[in-house]
Parts: sequence; C-alpha cells; structure tokens
Amino acid sequence: MARTRKTVIGASLVAGALTLSLSGCGAADMTKQASPYAAVGGAKSVTLPVGTWVGAQANVVVAKYILEHKLGYRVDTVQVDEQPAWDALSQGRVDAILEDWGHPEEEQRYVKDKKTVTAGGGNGVTGHIGWFVPKYWADKHPDVTNWKNLDKYADELRTAESGRKGQLLDGSPSFVTNDKALVKNLDLNYEVVFAGSEAAQITQIKQFAKKRKPFLTYWYEPQWLFNQVPMVEVKLPKYTDACGEKGAKDPKSIDCEYPTIPLQKYLNTDFAKSGGKAAELLKSFKWTKDDQNEVSEMIASQGLPSDEAAKRWVERHPDVWKSWLHEK
Repeated sequence: MARTRKTVIGASLVAGALTLSLSGCGAADMTKQASPYAAVGGAKSVTLPVGTWVGAQANVVVAKYILEHKLGYRVDTVQVDEQPAWDALSQGRVDAILEDWGHPEEEQRYVKDKKTVTAGGGNGVTGHIGWFVPKYWADKHPDVTNWKNLDKYADELRTAESGRKGQLLDGSPSFVTNDKALVKNLDLNYEVVFAGSEAAQITQIKQFAKKRKPFLTYWYEPQWLFNQVPMVEVKLPKYTDACGEKGAKDPKSIDCEYPTIPLQKYLNTDFAKSGGKAAELLKSFKWTKDDQNEVSEMIASQGLPSDEAAKRWVERHPDVWKSWLHEK
C-alpha cells in the first residue's frame, strides 16, 4: 500500500486500526527501535514490520509461525507504517518487508543507489485498488458500474457526512488515495468521507449490506470481506502510462483508475546475504490471494488469535509452505 504521492499508483490501501495480536506488536517508530533480541549473543532472531492492514498481517503471522516452529527462530514483530518501514529496513532495524505496494523513490534510493535493501521478489499476490458497489445493488442497476453514470445515483448515496453530495467511502484520512482528485477531475457530485480506519470502513460496509442499502466505496483486492459482502468494481477511465506519469508529477491531476500491481518483498541487504535459513525462507515466501484471505478472515472476522490462525493455515497447506523450505 504505497504511501507516497509519487508512486506509480499514487495511492495506498486503507490502513486499519486493527489490534494485532502479534508478539511485540505495537505502534512504534522503527527508525529508533531495534529488535529486543538483537543484543542476545548467538540468538537466531528475525524482526519483521507489520503493515496496518490485515493482509499484511496475514503474511507476517504465517512467516513468523514457520520461522519459530519449523526453523527455531525468535521473531519480533512491530506494527509500523510503510515509509518508516523502508527506512528501518535500510538501517537493519527490521529484516524484511513482505508486502510492498510500490515505493519507487525508496526503491531507487535504497535498492539501486545505496544498495542497503535487496529485492526479494513477488509474494505471489496481485493488488488492485478501485471503487466498488455491492453486487445486490449492481444487479438491480447495472449501469452504476460505469463512472459516467454515478451522478445519476448520487442522491441515493447521500449521507449526513456527505451533505448534498453522494458519499464515496474511504478508510483512514492519514493514508493517501487518489479519490479526491478523481472526484474533482471527473466532475462527480460526490464527497469523499473517511471512515477512520480499515476496521471502521469494514464495519460501515457490513452495516450497509445488512440493510441492503447502496454504497460506493474505495476498496481493494486481496481482501477477505469480498467473501461476506460481494462487490462489483466501478469502471473508471482506463489507466495508462501517460496518466501514471502525469499523476507522479502532479497527484491532483490524476483522472484514471488505479493500476494492478504485483506485490513485492524486500530484504535488508546484510540479512539477505547472511540471514541463513530465515532469509532463504522469506525469499521463497509466495502464496495466493486465497491463501492470504483465508488467514485474514480467520483473524479479522472469526476473531482467532494470529498465532492460531497461522497454525491452522499451516496445518491445511503443507504443500505450500514446505516449498518455501524446499521440502517435499
């Protein structure tokens, strides 16, 4: 979930205020904090940052479980925003980022110029941000899935927060999206309203769905909520390289859809070279959006502790994680 306005997608996924049940997890400035195990002589330790959306958490809890239970490592996890995570990764305060949505400036600085960070390849999941409406509404009004027809339905989507305009529901105001620019540049009669977090946005979507009410929301894939509330994407003007380049220079000029992005991993360069089996595991870590959603739903919807969710996934999918360890 890219946080900088100068990324290719120019947007970040909504970051939730989910309470993570990971060991050592809490809001922290990782540029000033190292792993508590770092000073333990000879300790086999790994430090992983956790993004504040449940998909990122799912990656980490499974990697953590395997590192601890299959390879004998101690794993420290800390919830940290994307930008500080890159800085901490370069400094060696965290060892690997398991889901990056595109930070070209940081990639240029740390991977290509300073070489303090090493690309770890894709994690197997493809990310996409867009505008979505509930399927039960789209089935009745198929034309709502084209942005050109949205104003026709603005009155139906008015809320106390959006005033006389239709509501476009976003997540946290602390995360960057293109939505205000899109509403303005496409001349739509809508107001971007922030729920406050991923968790709050999910709650609102569920409330709308329970009453079978229409809604328009900024949302993304992969996301487990699609399993409970089927949604259909609204077609925005097609993304082009020219639009992306224009948006990189001036984010307020963006007038096209969000692109689809293969999500990437990055490792601290020293860790990539000398991190032994832990580094090899994280380099090999690769699964599908269904795998990620399975773990995410257990945590966010079923309320399982993260370690238990990871344990259940590991027990169900030995063929996947054993390939990361190069086992049969």
